[in-house]
Amino acid sequence: MSTTPPDVEQRPHQVRAPFGAVRDDAYYWLRDDQRARPEVIAYLEAENAHADAVMAPLKPLQDALYEEFVGRIKQDDASVPYRERGWWYYTRYETGQDYPVHARRRDAQGMDALAVQRDVEAGAPGEQVLLDVNAMAAGKDYFSVGDYEVSQDNRVLAWAEDAVGRRQYTIRFRDLETGEVHPDVIDGVSPNLVWADDNRTLFYVENDPETLLTVRVRKHVLGTPVADDPVVYEEHDDSFYMGVDRTRDDRFICIEVESTVSSELRCAPAADPREFTVLAPRERDVEYQADHLGDRWVIRTNDAGASNFKLVTAPTDATSRAQWTDLVPHREDVYIEDYDLFDGFIAIGERSGGLERIRILRDGAEEFVKADEDAYSMGLDVNSEPDSEWLRYGYTSMTTPETTYEMNVRTGERRLLKQQPVPGYDASLYETQRLWATARDGTKVPVSLVYRKGYVPDGTGALLQYAYGSYGHSIDPSFSSTAVSLLDRGVAYAIAHIRGGQEMGRAWYDDGKLLNKKNTFTDFIDVTDFLVREGWAAPGRVAAHGGSAGGLLMGAIANMAPDRYRVILSQVPFVDVVTTMLDPSIPLTTNEYDEWGNPEQREYYDYMLSYSPYDNLAKQAYPAMFIGTGLWDSQVQYWEPAKYVAKLRDLDTGDGPIVFRTNMDAGHGGKSGRFRRYRELAEMYAFALDRLGVAGE
Repeated sequence: MSTTPPDVEQRPHQVRAPFGAVRDDAYYWLRDDQRARPEVIAYLEAENAHADAVMAPLKPLQDALYEEFVGRIKQDDASVPYRERGWWYYTRYETGQDYPVHARRRDAQGMDALAVQRDVEAGAPGEQVLLDVNAMAAGKDYFSVGDYEVSQDNRVLAWAEDAVGRRQYTIRFRDLETGEVHPDVIDGVSPNLVWADDNRTLFYVENDPETLLTVRVRKHVLGTPVADDPVVYEEHDDSFYMGVDRTRDDRFICIEVESTVSSELRCAPAADPREFTVLAPRERDVEYQADHLGDRWVIRTNDAGASNFKLVTAPTDATSRAQWTDLVPHREDVYIEDYDLFDGFIAIGERSGGLERIRILRDGAEEFVKADEDAYSMGLDVNSEPDSEWLRYGYTSMTTPETTYEMNVRTGERRLLKQQPVPGYDASLYETQRLWATARDGTKVPVSLVYRKGYVPDGTGALLQYAYGSYGHSIDPSFSSTAVSLLDRGVAYAIAHIRGGQEMGRAWYDDGKLLNKKNTFTDFIDVTDFLVREGWAAPGRVAAHGGSAGGLLMGAIANMAPDRYRVILSQVPFVDVVTTMLDPSIPLTTNEYDEWGNPEQREYYDYMLSYSPYDNLAKQAYPAMFIGTGLWDSQVQYWEPAKYVAKLRDLDTGDGPIVFRTNMDAGHGGKSGRFRRYRELAEMYAFALDRLGVAGE
């Protein structure tokens, strides 16, 4: 095997904007929507061969890391059961198997989650297997079950499966009493299913076959031709996503449409879902999500200037925002993220000071679920029954594995339902801290740090820094069993909670999107400088890691501050921003104009062009890079990183290797199965550890 990278042919091509701007793109030809052109496949396979050659000396380290990763997995584990309509539902794994088994057990008097959990662990009789995904995935390179739903009478199962990785799903049905699989098959849909009360009618969301946008809600009646499925609702604005759901009290089926800055909900009685009524008409810059329990709607919204969101109520027959009444007012220092309705109380998931917390409203008073550490992640778990006094929630930190509790809101009693078992892990050997870095504009950026005890911040150590920073998606300080392999080799691990997420509230997101996007990149660099300055890493021993929009971040910092990083790990990176956003035929483009901007407008075109990683590659020394993608990725098309790597090789004057790995049978999330993805991560971590100088430690 040769360690000489493949040389990619340049072919002149011009990309034009509607207002006349022109850019040259010599590698545009690598785009192939059908993923079948031999010369493109040959190039990707040549890059994979090059990756094999570069990584060959590190194979022992990769294998060691992989064994450590899977060694921390309890292979015959199961989720905490939850009760719904007389059955306990759970997911379990079997030793040596890649995929889950989804199952249920019938409820009996006196049973609770802990009792059912003991039966599951003991393999007691009484289990009904809903889906054995291992059997379903046999012989397939990729397989995923995106959603499954049981009819209201508990007799029919519908599920959505994907055997390619492109997130175009197929719906199938099974009679749970006879085991018979119905002949009804529905293709080209999103994984979002809702049954009506007649137990024969299923609502689903149809995708556009080219853009994969959710465009229509249809309903299918079992036993009727799929081709005759009527359209219940069609969305003509391609900046909106769409989904279907049932309300908390099961009274309504709702169609939800949502863009980056606007929402609309239309609902119909689940017992007779023929006419869907709009709860409140859409309006730009007004977002809302609603749920129903008892005699009212409870709505989370940013209406009337509530940038961090508030809760309001509305009568069951409401059709406009004029009928909304404030329940939980807006606060500048508290961001309301989600909520669960119960008969006697409301549980609110919110953020304050960069950390999550749960607020309970009961009988006109409020209290907070207590946290056990200074830096942690806490959130609402599955609370399937609104008539319960027990609130189930999850808790974790960078040293505490995922833990599920339930708390009685009346008595205050707390019960531990389960902590993620991590064989061989001893939490007492590790420490975590919450730090604050000052960005160049004076903004304080939270940083979560974890390391093995004994790590001395003397400016000589190695560190891996991770971030995302887009879509308002917050990266919380949760436990990572794979990061332990870094910590045990003397590498500290940091999460930079940069602008573009919502860790510090909605303004944190607004300050990291559209014409403020560069704050995301400079925050990451400023956190690195802070950690180096404080002695948490040597100047030449910092690794950076991000994926998808976090891969855009990696591309931007590589251009802006290549000297700060010894190695960069970039998975499915969104690096060709302007060209992609100029093409509405690419999945997600039109939905995201309010995230990145519409480059058909000159102001946004110029700003996006000023940071787009592909367009800003320059003749300079870049860090070593590991760049990964999936051939069937529908969110960041494979050709973005392929073009990026080809151009990067032309311009890079550094001596660090560039490794480009394409999973030929995977999509945006990488390979399917719980073990196979660890092979990918082991390869990336081995590459990073080698560049950081700790590969042999």
